[in-house]
Amino acid sequence: MIPVKNIYYMLAYAFRVLQESGYEKLAVEEFDNTADLCAAILERGIAIQIKRGLQRDYVAEEGSLSGIRGQLNISESIKKLTFLDRKMVCNYEEFSVNALPNRIIKSTVLRLLRLDISDKRKIALRRLMAPFCDIDEIDLHTINWHQDFHKYNLSYQMLISICYLTYKGFLQTEQQGRFKLTAFSEEHMHNLFERFILEYYRKEWDIDANPSQIPWQLDDDNENNLPQMHTDVTLSKGNNVLIIDAKYYTKTMQKRFEVETIHSGNLYQIFAYVKNKEYELRDKEHRVAGMLLYAKTDEEVVPNVTYRMSGNQISVKTLDLNCDFSSIREQLDNIASSFFYL
Repeated sequence: MIPVKNIYYMLAYAFRVLQESGYEKLAVEEFDNTADLCAAILERGIAIQIKRGLQRDYVAEEGSLSGIRGQLNISESIKKLTFLDRKMVCNYEEFSVNALPNRIIKSTVLRLLRLDISDKRKIALRRLMAPFCDIDEIDLHTINWHQDFHKYNLSYQMLISICYLTYKGFLQTEQQGRFKLTAFSEEHMHNLFERFILEYYRKEWDIDANPSQIPWQLDDDNENNLPQMHTDVTLSKGNNVLIIDAKYYTKTMQKRFEVETIHSGNLYQIFAYVKNKEYELRDKEHRVAGMLLYAKTDEEVVPNVTYRMSGNQISVKTLDLNCDFSSIREQLDNIASSFFYL
């Protein structure tokens, strides 16, 4: 079980904005559950966004107007007999705060108000909704969550991401439409775990830390139907490269005939990454290693082993997230220091 406080720290690295001015108090605050954590982040983030100004965008509108605006909708005008009142139905665009990001935020907050969060937090969120009075709610099930962010709305990226995580945790109970927030799903914790590791090394270590694409080292030019090799995290300093494949599973080991082994697909994958990267750097002095890094579970047997495979080091380790965050930092620091500085 990961403490809620550690989920906050993971989010703080994944979304660097949480380390900026205005969010300092969250780092020392205690949270009872993930709903309270999401509510706290949104409370601070929305307050900051209101000071900056809510995003405005051109929003499609339809209305009966006495003058022509935008495009005439003749069929609707006939259907509604608006010409009897000397009006016509028009489809036009309004530059409005009723933009999709604001609708997502409002709808998420209104649901959060029905969750198990403190009364103090609820009061604060209700007050923050005053500037949203002209913004419509939206059915969160209908949203395309893959939003495009640019320099004019980049401040919304973290807010929408927290809304998404909150939405994905909603479960409706039998108590007259009340909601509760469960723990984040394995899929979303996997994505958070992966991004946390990447951003931790980017911020805390003077090495290159990026996801990367490794080209297949082929004997001819036939690349037809080959899958692309995208790493989760590639740490490099010069030509010393450590490829990390981050995994968040409920069960870190696979079992067959009562024998527990490392997930075979994961091991094949990291081996392919390492050997193709090794061959790519063959004409240079280099060192390439790979690591499967699992989030530790409650299982009795967890992998913690290093192999030598065809001249390369392949490690399988677990990261214990159920401890003080200073210990998590130490575990991650030991991974980098043991490869690059020993």
